[in-house]
Amino acid sequence: MIRVLIADDHAIVRQGLRQILALEPELTVAGEVASGEELLGLVREGRGDVVVLDLSLPGMAGLDVLRELHHHSPRLPVLILSVHGPDQYAARALRAGASGYLTKESAPEELVQAIRRIVAGGRYLSAAAAELLADYVASGMPAKPHEALSDREFEVMRQLVRGMRVADIAKALGLSPKTVSTYRRRVLEKMNMSSNADLVAYAARERLIEPDSG
Repeated sequence: MIRVLIADDHAIVRQGLRQILALEPELTVAGEVASGEELLGLVREGRGDVVVLDLSLPGMAGLDVLRELHHHSPRLPVLILSVHGPDQYAARALRAGASGYLTKESAPEELVQAIRRIVAGGRYLSAAAAELLADYVASGMPAKPHEALSDREFEVMRQLVRGMRVADIAKALGLSPKTVSTYRRRVLEKMNMSSNADLVAYAARERLIEPDSG
């Protein structure tokens, strides 16, 4: 029996995942949580064989949760199931230790297939994510300005384009306002932009602005 841990802050999503997995005799939901901190607690207790993780969780940032999971349990496979398209997070998630990446638009059958694949020691990417990463490898460099940002810079940029103030971003990410301001300056410099308005326009054009239902 494969024990699955689900981390998503929306109860309706967790319920849907439970229903999908209940149809598979070899899969069982061993725990479900709404935050990264709760997930880390279950993993430390050895409760699961595989994790299905949403990156948009309250509190601890999703990529930070993923890194902590990989540090504590490097052999624990983690499947990212996110509202964010692969152009936003797939490469970053894989670098942080994920074994697979799917969007929430994926079919239930693909979710089950992905879980089986990564539990068996493989990796799983949606067709769109695989094509995107292949383009990265072929080009040898980031294709777009935001892809050159570090993970933290990218997260700060996403919060800025959502209209969050520096103080609020600092609180959400557990950083000081001064540090967030430094990240903001680096983002603007790397992307050759001069204001938050420029970032918002770019994010809208590149479909980086997502609904909060993440």
